[in-house]
Amino acid sequence: MVTPAFTTTAKGQRRSIPEKPADFAGSLPEYVVYNQLLRFGLKPNQDFQFQTRFGGGKIERGGMVIDFLFSNPPGLAINVQGVYYHYEQGSVNIANDLLAREILAGDGISLIFLDDDDVMADPTFYVREALNFKDYSKYSLGR
Repeated sequence: MVTPAFTTTAKGQRRSIPEKPADFAGSLPEYVVYNQLLRFGLKPNQDFQFQTRFGGGKIERGGMVIDFLFSNPPGLAINVQGVYYHYEQGSVNIANDLLAREILAGDGISLIFLDDDDVMADPTFYVREALNFKDYSKYSLGR
């Protein structure tokens, strides 16, 4: 039997972290966001797409994969940022993330970054804020 993992929210409430199914293609923080979107009543392949490829995805030079691309609300995309990979592995990853934001902005899409440590601490708050086009990531100017 697996012992459930717990985290404490920003309000000091204890909540369990869902276990990621083996067939889920993304990371645990991506699954937590996915699960939270479902809890908000959003439907996959109707309200949002998971891991959408742009410009050939990661296979093609200049391509990218967007974690969550929304039709409801329209013009929104969310990428879950692993703190270690996206912030601590140097300027190339940071530049690529910010370039992705600019490329999508050219198509009328706002790319909101969610840091994995924030998502794991309080998914309800951070996902709700992202759905309202608010970015609290380490890339945002307000942090």
